[in-house]
Amino acid sequence: MTTIPRPEYPRPDWQRTDWLNLNGVWSFRFDPDNEGISQTWHTKNEIAYDSEITVPFSWSSPLSGIGKDDKGIGWYRRSLQWKPSESDSRIFLRFGAVDYACDVWINGTHAGAHKGGYGTFEFDVTDAWAADRENMIVVRAEDYDNDYQARGKQGYGEIRGIWQPVWLEARPQAYVRDAKFVTSMDGRVEVTASVIAHEEGEAELSLSFAEGSIRHTEALKLTAGENKVTTSFIVNDPQLWSPETPHLYEGELRLSGGFGTDVVSTYFGIREIGTARFGDRGYRWITLNGKPVYLNGTLDQSYHPTGYFTYPSDEEMRDEIYLMKRLGLNFVRIHIKPEEPRKLYWADKLGILVMEDMPCFWGKPDETARVSYESEALEIIDRDYNHPSIFSWVMFNETWGLMSGEMTPGLTSDITKRTGYQPQTQEWVREKYRWAKQLDPTRIIEDNSPCNWDHVESDINTWHFYINGYDEVRAHVSEVVDKTFPGSDFNYIGGNVQSDAPLMNSECGNVWGIEGGAGDSDLAWHYRYMMNEFRRHDKMCGFVFTEFRDVTNEFNGYYRLDGSDKYFGYEAFVPGMTLADLHSPDFIVIDAPPSQTVHAGADVTVQLLRSSFSDRHHGQTLKVEWELWYDSLGTRRVADSGVIEEAWNGYGVAPIAPLTVRMPKQDAVAVLAIRLVNESGEALMRNFVTFDVRSGQANGVYDAEGGFVSIPAGDFSDQSFDHQWNAIQGAKVNGVRKGQFVYEVKLPDHAAQETIGSIEILFEASAKRVLARNVEGSKEQEIGVNYMHGAAANVEYNPNTYYMTDDEKHESRVHVLIDGERIGTFVLPDDPADSRGVLSWHYQPAAKQLDEAGSYGYLCKATVPGRLAAKLDRSRSVRLELQADEGGIALYGRNAGRYPIDLLIRYS
Repeated sequence: MTTIPRPEYPRPDWQRTDWLNLNGVWSFRFDPDNEGISQTWHTKNEIAYDSEITVPFSWSSPLSGIGKDDKGIGWYRRSLQWKPSESDSRIFLRFGAVDYACDVWINGTHAGAHKGGYGTFEFDVTDAWAADRENMIVVRAEDYDNDYQARGKQGYGEIRGIWQPVWLEARPQAYVRDAKFVTSMDGRVEVTASVIAHEEGEAELSLSFAEGSIRHTEALKLTAGENKVTTSFIVNDPQLWSPETPHLYEGELRLSGGFGTDVVSTYFGIREIGTARFGDRGYRWITLNGKPVYLNGTLDQSYHPTGYFTYPSDEEMRDEIYLMKRLGLNFVRIHIKPEEPRKLYWADKLGILVMEDMPCFWGKPDETARVSYESEALEIIDRDYNHPSIFSWVMFNETWGLMSGEMTPGLTSDITKRTGYQPQTQEWVREKYRWAKQLDPTRIIEDNSPCNWDHVESDINTWHFYINGYDEVRAHVSEVVDKTFPGSDFNYIGGNVQSDAPLMNSECGNVWGIEGGAGDSDLAWHYRYMMNEFRRHDKMCGFVFTEFRDVTNEFNGYYRLDGSDKYFGYEAFVPGMTLADLHSPDFIVIDAPPSQTVHAGADVTVQLLRSSFSDRHHGQTLKVEWELWYDSLGTRRVADSGVIEEAWNGYGVAPIAPLTVRMPKQDAVAVLAIRLVNESGEALMRNFVTFDVRSGQANGVYDAEGGFVSIPAGDFSDQSFDHQWNAIQGAKVNGVRKGQFVYEVKLPDHAAQETIGSIEILFEASAKRVLARNVEGSKEQEIGVNYMHGAAANVEYNPNTYYMTDDEKHESRVHVLIDGERIGTFVLPDDPADSRGVLSWHYQPAAKQLDEAGSYGYLCKATVPGRLAAKLDRSRSVRLELQADEGGIALYGRNAGRYPIDLLIRYS
């Protein structure tokens, strides 16, 4: 038995019961010479088709069974017998989406044609369908990647031909074609429906929701053709939809009359989206159900490695939303494409707000492109209108398709270095913004999500940036906030100026935008200080982090492309802390660098701010519990701690009492960890900053008995690795594959230390994963529009690449030898890089040229046996060898890794 892919009904928001899923194996043939029509392939038998394809997957994708990225024409054929349960039903052939132009024949009769790669469409095939015998369906799909086509970011994996489900559906002679629900917080629901009737007559439209507790009936007099029906009803004690409480009113529409009964299962969510001023502010925030909402969002490319933009299963679509919510996100921007209806259903059901983009064309905004765009945008808005999760439509992105001249290669280049965003095109964008608002006044509309400071007219004032480095991010965000006010021409073009529209970021990140391209580097460090920078500005009400998953040539996702985890390491600083802590509506901002150098024993003052975008705890007294702790050679010690009680009243950002903390009197990485705790003792969020505490002493000062000899990691006398190099300004040394580092160490002479009774060796080390650039050298490549079209990243040659800690481990084993005798063996589980590599971040010399940033190791301690200690007491010299197996070794010195130590020999 062959399993049908995607067997569930494709539209849970508009579902009938009498239907047949046509996903599965179809006959297929490419038509490179465009001869299929002249040779009447739509009437031929199976001989005309030379292969098979699995619908609903793009013919370029692996899951299609074709797997060829050939632009052009493809023909599909399917024979089947099916008849509706009611003999006088009308039969519709429905397509979720076909890219780009298609023609359809039933039993040799042309059923219809459609253009546009993203919209859903259908054909009434009743007259051509034979209920008592086998029928032949033929689809001719044409996709030439024309400049005027809305394509979005298909370069990750092209959608060609049929790429969303296909199905047959039966309806009576009069039926409800569509209905739009507009809801209000007071429970009023307005419904505008379109009823198609093949002859005039009386009918009744009844609505039943919430297991029949909500009922409404409307008597209708139908005319032949299309009938517009407007009605409304009240939901008593309405349960509002939100990401926290995604309540859906599920039920059905029922149209009945002499023609029979049309039953459509559907749902709605009661919620209102808006913008509003609060207090005496001169700017607005985004609101959900009349209250401010801080939008913690991510950019979703909606890309799958085997199905490309078609998910293999409904479960995987559901899991996408789950994986977002697991991170504490309440919002997702679907990037430059509309989402599949079933994934939008899961956004509705599980609760996440959606910003949905219109797909862009890549050519010039000529008349052909404009007409094609407008037709497709209308289909998208009409199809997805009823999803309560969708709160915003984005009409254009980064001015793509809006340039009349040639674009420079850079995706985020300054508008002054590009040509062609002409005044007439700006006016067309304004027209589309206003057109969308007329189509859908219930949602926030954005004209163009900009990276070139070129809004025209918009309900929200957003911008993009890809900047690495704390100082750089802080300065940039502050500049944007300072230049944002009504009447400012900042971020606008063509003489247009800002209104009081809400300010939010609509794309941000680090790895994608740093010099050298899309290197795969630890994003955990950057992400935390970026969240603090966003939340310290009262004017900002959200962000979109790029991105949810890694994609083909971008490696800046929360997750790998296969959905496996990346490990941010926050729990090592504050027990229980996860990414979700940085997305709390109630937030404590630590207004300080992520790490700073301080003197041992110094008093340091840190400014704190409160940021609240929820009234859940207003009127309560919350506690800010803080602790300054540090690791002392593997032992956790608390230097200071305390509690600040804070009256939690009102929305927005305000300062609270600053903290003054005294640093430990030794070399250490000190952590200021905070918890915001409610009256029940529940932690609402966690946050931290770090300090590199320096004693200034040559061998360091550590809280342990005895003395220390400190040997810089780079001071080896010999090494035998296949490849060896130093990193992080020489503070880290790397050896690839099997080999050893040798150190000749002098212990204190007898005058300084009369007797040495015990000796311990301490060092920080990790395995060493070898990359192509480590062997062959770095090869930088320019980030350009070609990345949007699937160009290879060659990530292992990128000078910024250092794989962030994830599920893929790279183990090594290291032996410690003293004067040729093994005294210990350590298993190094991985070659990790995340926020735990404090010193590897703190001592990066350049924000845009990362040198093994975030990398760190494991603290290793080996005790020298007594018989060897006696020998060393006599000789006062040590030959220390660190031998690695095929997994290699990285050694971290005082200014690299997690622990502020060089190789240490502790003696007493």
